[in-house]
Amino acid sequence: MWSFLLTLIFSHLHIISLKMVQTKESAVEERPKWDNKAQYLLTCIGFAVGLGNVWRFPYLCQIYGGGAFLIPYLIALVFQGLPLLYLELAIGQRLRLGSVGVWNSISPLLGGVGIASSIVSLLVSLFYNTILAWVLWYFFHSFQDPLPWSSCPLNENRTGYNVECEKSTAVNYFWYRETLNITPDIEISGSLQWWMVICLVSAWCIVYICVIKGIDSIGKAVYVTSTFPYLVLTIFLIRALTLPGATTGLVHLFTPRWETLLNPQVWLDAATQIFFSLSVAFGGLIAFSSYNAEKNNCERDAVLVGVINSATSLYASIPIFAILGFKANNAYLACLDKNILSLTNAFDIADQNITTDTYDQWVTYLNETYPDQVLKLSLDVCDLQDLLDQSASGTGLAFIVFTEAVISMPGSQVWAILFFVMLFSLGLSSMFGNMEGVLTPIKDFKLVPKWMPNELFTVIVFVLCCATALIFTLGSGNYWVEVFNSYVGSVPLLIIALFEIIGVIYVRGMKTFSDDIYYMTGRRPNIFWKACWMVISPVMLLVVFVAYVVVQAQKHPSYPAWNPDFEEFPKTEPKPYPDWVFAIIVLLCAVPVISIPLVAVYKLICRGMKKTSVDLNPYNNYAFEG
Repeated sequence: MWSFLLTLIFSHLHIISLKMVQTKESAVEERPKWDNKAQYLLTCIGFAVGLGNVWRFPYLCQIYGGGAFLIPYLIALVFQGLPLLYLELAIGQRLRLGSVGVWNSISPLLGGVGIASSIVSLLVSLFYNTILAWVLWYFFHSFQDPLPWSSCPLNENRTGYNVECEKSTAVNYFWYRETLNITPDIEISGSLQWWMVICLVSAWCIVYICVIKGIDSIGKAVYVTSTFPYLVLTIFLIRALTLPGATTGLVHLFTPRWETLLNPQVWLDAATQIFFSLSVAFGGLIAFSSYNAEKNNCERDAVLVGVINSATSLYASIPIFAILGFKANNAYLACLDKNILSLTNAFDIADQNITTDTYDQWVTYLNETYPDQVLKLSLDVCDLQDLLDQSASGTGLAFIVFTEAVISMPGSQVWAILFFVMLFSLGLSSMFGNMEGVLTPIKDFKLVPKWMPNELFTVIVFVLCCATALIFTLGSGNYWVEVFNSYVGSVPLLIIALFEIIGVIYVRGMKTFSDDIYYMTGRRPNIFWKACWMVISPVMLLVVFVAYVVVQAQKHPSYPAWNPDFEEFPKTEPKPYPDWVFAIIVLLCAVPVISIPLVAVYKLICRGMKKTSVDLNPYNNYAFEG
C-alpha cells in the first residue's frame, strides 16, 4: 500500500515543481478554514494527546523514579518538544500547504521530507487502527455480566477449566487466546481471526466517516473525541481515589528515586517520549495549521497544546496508578489469606485468630519454633512492593493489568465500558492527524485524477489501508504490531524533525522565518525560541538519534512470545527476531527517510539536465549575446 503511494507521489514530482507557484496561489485562495479557533485547538490537542499519554507515560514515570523522571521529561519538553511544535504550526500556517507542499515550497531539494512524513503517518495508521479494533472488541464484551475475562472457560470435555487458562489467568487467556488467538512464534503466521477482521473493518469505517469531509467533519467530531477522555479520566480519578490501596499506588508512583537520573536510558526515554507524544514530524500538525487564518497567534497555540499534552500525561497517571495500587493491595491480601489458611490447617491454630495485621508476627514465631514444618508448606512470598513493581505499558496495561483491576471494582461493567470508550476516543482523534498527514499532501497538489471525487479517492485509500492491515489480524498479528510500534515511530521521526529544523532555519533562513512569525503574530520570536531552533533542538535531536542507534546496536532485537510450552509459562518467552524479520525492521526504519536523499538527487539531476540543455541550445546563446 505505502509503496504504491510512494510511487504515485514520485511520478508526479515534476508536475509539483512545475505547478508550484500556481498551486500555492490557488491553495491560498480556495483553501478551507476551521469554523472556529476551538475546533483547531481541539483537533491539535486530540492529535497530540493519544494512547501513549495513558499507557506509556505512567509506566516510564514509575520505573524511572516517579518525581525524578519529571526532570528530564520537562527539560525535553521545553528545549525539544515545544520548539518543534511551534515550528510546525508556524510554517504550516504561513505557507498554507500540507507537509509535501511546505517543504517543496521552501526548497525543491527538501520535497522528500514531506513524503517521508506522509509514509510514516501511513505506516503508523496501519497498526494504530488495529489497536482501535482491539478496543472495539473489548468494548463489545464489556456489556456482559459477568465480564468474559473474569473466569476461565470449561475445557472441551466440560469436566474442568481450560488448562492454558488455569496455568495463566482468565485475563491473560481472554487477551492472548480469545482476542488474538496468538501463535507461539512470529514465524508462525496462523490464520485470519474473523472477529478481529470485523472489528478492524468497523474501526476503519468509523475513521472514514469522521474524515470524509476533511476538516468539516473532523472539526465536528473532535468536540466529542477530544473532550470525552477528560470527562472519563475525571470520573476514574474520583472513583480511584476512594479505592483501598489507592494511596499506596500513588506513593509508589511519585516517590522520587534520584539515583535513576544517573542512568542515560532515563534521559533517552524522556526525550523520545515527549517527542512522540506531541506527534511532531508526522505532517498532521502542519496540515491542521494550514487551514488557519494567516493572522493567528501560533506561538500561543503551540505552548497551549504542548502544556495540555504534558499535563494530561500527569493527570492520567493519578487514576491509573491509584487503580493499580488497588489491584496490588487486593493481590497482597489474597496472598496473605492463602498463607494464613495453610498455616491454620497445618498448626491447628485457628483459635489464635491470625489476621493480616498479625501475619508477620505469627510467621516469625512459627519459623523460629517449627522451621521444618513451615518450610514444607511452601508459603507464597507476599511482598506489596514486588506487586507494585509488576507494572506494564502499552497493550499489557490496557488489556491485562487494567481489565484485571476492573473485575474487583463494584459495577465492573460500567468501568470497563467507560475505560474502553475513553481509549477509543483517544485513538480516534490521533487517527485524524495521521490520515490528514497522508491525504492532505495528495489533495493539495492535485494528485487525485480530475474525474475522481475526493470522497472516492479517500475510500480507495482506506480500503487499501484496511486490506494491508489484515496482517495484524493474523495469529502473529500482535508481534507485527510490536514491530511497527517500536521502529516506525523512532528513527524516521528523529531524522525528519532534524531536516525540518534545517529546512526552516537554515534554508528558508532565520530572518525570513522571523518575518513570517511577525506577519502572523505581530511580534518576532524571542531569544529562547531562536536559540532552540538554531542550536539546542538540533543538537538534542542528534544526541538522541546517536544514543538510540548505539543502544539498539548493542543487542539483537527480541520480542516477548506467548508460548504455553515455555517452561516458565505463563511468563512470556523472550525470543530474538529472525534475520528476515530484522531485515524488515531495517526497511521500516529506512524506507520512509530514503525519500529525502532520493528526491534531492532527483531534483539535482533535473536541474543539471536543464542547465546543460540551456547551455547547448545555440538560440539561447545567441539571445544572451544579443
